[in-house]
Amino acid sequence: MSRVEWHPYEFRPGRVSKRFKTSQQVLQNRLDQIADAYILARLDSAEPNSENMSVNNCETLVDIHCHLIPGIDDGAKSSEEALAMARIAVDDGISTIIATPHQLGNFAHNSGQSIRQRTAELQALLDAEGVPLKVLPGADVRIEPDMVDRLISGDVLTLGDHGRHVLLELPHEIYFPLERVLENLHANGMIGILSHPERNQGLLKQPELFGPLVERGCLMQVTAGSLMGTFGGQSQSIAEWMIQQSLVHFVATDAHGHKSRRPLLSRALHRVAQLTDQDFAVHLCCRNPAAVADGVDLDDHSPIAPKPPSKQSSWFGWAKSA
Repeated sequence: MSRVEWHPYEFRPGRVSKRFKTSQQVLQNRLDQIADAYILARLDSAEPNSENMSVNNCETLVDIHCHLIPGIDDGAKSSEEALAMARIAVDDGISTIIATPHQLGNFAHNSGQSIRQRTAELQALLDAEGVPLKVLPGADVRIEPDMVDRLISGDVLTLGDHGRHVLLELPHEIYFPLERVLENLHANGMIGILSHPERNQGLLKQPELFGPLVERGCLMQVTAGSLMGTFGGQSQSIAEWMIQQSLVHFVATDAHGHKSRRPLLSRALHRVAQLTDQDFAVHLCCRNPAAVADGVDLDDHSPIAPKPPSKQSSWFGWAKSA
């Protein structure tokens, strides 16, 4: 029997009534729930490369990319939704989240001080509600000409506000060269982490760029949902290929809500273990993110992903022949 790839439907409504939009959202939420159940069933039935893989025998899950702060961007819309997202994360085994609202681009109004203050307020809310989740300030930073100067001043935030790792966001539709940006960051003691490269349309057309970027010191963060097919087959295929080629340093949720694009990381941990092995999965979902949360560099002796069997053709080879 041939393998069937299943992906949840996504609706793109035009001008429709509010009542119809509400009905659509209810249906979309139900489809998301079905998708999660289907994915988890597939993971439970598959045999990972390492035995007895579970969140419990991994160091704590840490999420370095999550739009958890309420009312500041396109993530959580209210304190209630942020609280619901936090509970989902804790139930999934996540102990620490770096809150990364958008900065620059369409969110130039989000200042570093505002993000710091609202992160502290969110942490106080979680503590008051008994939710055992540590939240650190950070940002999902759109690359702009004055970005490095504003990082130096502290008006634009690094991950964890440690002045070391910067989560870089490209426009989704295009890729432009990052070499000068990476050099400028390095000259000022900072390291760039490119968020969701597997979803960038320009990089999807030029996968040969990934290797040279990593060699220049650019770290790569893949979205957990991409590994589950949430963003389509092409993004899933390239994310899996990148992991098998040791071109990924982090898996993060890039969560935006409590009903869709939720803060779930454990199923991606299982998927990485299936593609490689348990040790590599733990590095991508636990150890490397924890290093960033602490403001320290990654372990120079991080493992190399085991190569897939030779009978499996690489995504890059498939893409070049397509």
